[in-house]
Amino acid sequence: MAASVALYLAVIAVLAAAAAASNITEILYAHPEYSDFNSLLSQTKLADEINSREPVTVLALTNGELSSITGKYPLSIVKNILALHVLLDYFDATKLHKISEGSVLSTTLYQTTGNAEGNIGFVNITDLRGGKVGFGSGVPGSPLDSMFTKSVQQVPYNISVLEVSKAIAPSAVLTAPAPSASDVNITGLLENAGCKTFAALIASTGVLKVYQSAVENGLTIFAPNDEAFKAEGVPDLTKLSNADIVSILQYHALASYTPIGTLKQAKGKISTLATNGAAKYDLGVTTAGDSVTLDTGVDTSRVASTVLDTTPLCIYTVDNLLLPVELFGTAPSPAPALSPDSSPSPAPAAEAPSPESASAPAPETADAPSPLSSPPAPAVASPGFSPSEAPVADSQSRTSDQSDGAVESPGLTKMVIAVSLSVLVTVLS
Repeated sequence: MAASVALYLAVIAVLAAAAAASNITEILYAHPEYSDFNSLLSQTKLADEINSREPVTVLALTNGELSSITGKYPLSIVKNILALHVLLDYFDATKLHKISEGSVLSTTLYQTTGNAEGNIGFVNITDLRGGKVGFGSGVPGSPLDSMFTKSVQQVPYNISVLEVSKAIAPSAVLTAPAPSASDVNITGLLENAGCKTFAALIASTGVLKVYQSAVENGLTIFAPNDEAFKAEGVPDLTKLSNADIVSILQYHALASYTPIGTLKQAKGKISTLATNGAAKYDLGVTTAGDSVTLDTGVDTSRVASTVLDTTPLCIYTVDNLLLPVELFGTAPSPAPALSPDSSPSPAPAAEAPSPESASAPAPETADAPSPLSSPPAPAVASPGFSPSEAPVADSQSRTSDQSDGAVESPGLTKMVIAVSLSVLVTVLS
């Protein structure tokens, strides 16, 4: 029995090691020459995107090389440059020198933003012979002036970190407009995204000013589309107090910049702008592949699309109005009255829920198609081996089995978990 328990604990230790080995922050932490690069990946939330993908290759820049960029450009531009250094394919030193016909275009994380025109979201990798491999923008005619310097660390076919000599920074990315977050027309973006009702409500109640004042420190908005307000079971907002409507609208926002990669890795409950003291007003998050669902305790809603993702502001559309437990009780619940310890203060928030809102079933989200998948890359005629031949589909399938966006390597972790469960069954039998 003792031997079995020891074996089980050993398997758990291997599992923990596998998670750390595939975490880009942990990998780079062991290499102080990339400390600035590592810090920026965390600051821009790109680290979360990297940790949620498989396979992936990160082209790391030393502190000295990175300083030539960070001192000249705003954070939003730096983020786009760094996104070009994240390849959505696996490359190690051996594979770099075995590229068919010597050259290939690889899709980058920047391509998934939807802001990349033409081939600007791709990186050209060319075997220059003589032991040299060059990297450059996928835009035709771009120089291959960033050289493969050395291999840093690999978890085979999951994540690879390579050092390159120079930043890949095409002029189209460097000269892209970088508007201040305070200049963003939030209501205009919401109206164009089909969220006119929500836009009108935040403007008329003054919540828009709350949003605008929070933007500089980070803000994420979940905007219900117009159809969400017409859905069966949605409470009549005209019968609610102004204070309750304000709480609902603030419940649809987070006081942080939370891009989809970060949202997919959220664990437990997350606070909203409505969170204050005894009134929790928090949200649960569940992930299935690229699909993200928000859970209020009363209803659920799929995150349908990304309207804007530019540091420090994210705006998403959601399929349903988010109804907080603090105002509408827990569904399903035989007793619609709120419990004292979950009722927000002041008293108006303790109003009994309407029968419609209390009994409305949660909307079906499991089979909904995910709009959050990376946009398709433009057709590229790549000689020989190309990213399209890499095991991307397989990796996406394995990633979809993760329910909480954990940072560990999906393929390796599933194998270790299977062994772990087998040992546990042996211990308990």
